Amino acid sequence: MMVRTRSERERVRQSYRPPHIQLLFIGESPPASGRFFYSANSGLYRAMRMAFQLADPQIDDDHFLAVFQQHGCYLTDLSHEPIDHLEPGRRRALREAGEKDLARKLKLLRPVMIAPVLRSIASNVENAVSLAAWHGHILQFPYPGRWSRHRDVFIEALAPVIQRLKTPDNS
Repeated sequence: MMVRTRSERERVRQSYRPPHIQLLFIGESPPASGRFFYSANSGLYRAMRMAFQLADPQIDDDHFLAVFQQHGCYLTDLSHEPIDHLEPGRRRALREAGEKDLARKLKLLRPVMIAPVLRSIASNVENAVSLAAWHGHILQFPYPGRWSRHRDVFIEALAPVIQRLKTPDNS
């Protein structure tokens, strides 16, 4: 399913929001390509699914997003409009502009852990954490895109975390 507008993306994203968020993944923005994690058509989606499959081989593409939600996982972004195609200065400015919104989300969602998806947004996430006075564990993973070795490290680092997450069935 291809989502084209911000309101469509947010409606789809919200449909997968778990009642209690254990692990909040924070991305920079939806990709300018039109791909979207919750549309099950992005590289991040595939890498995340592979990490879940390493933790539990019974997970398949047909129900991965439901399993992601059941594990208390959720993905949000600093910017709700694509910024990955912009020049670096404008991109940095929009990341900074997203910090206050992310701080509000942290207060609202109250995740147990957070994981920035890109190292380049780590300082923005830290600023939002400070603004929100959020206390929890921040996980660091390499971005799983572009290079297969980064994807492999991402998957191998995330799988044990997934195994420790409590689902309604094993909590």
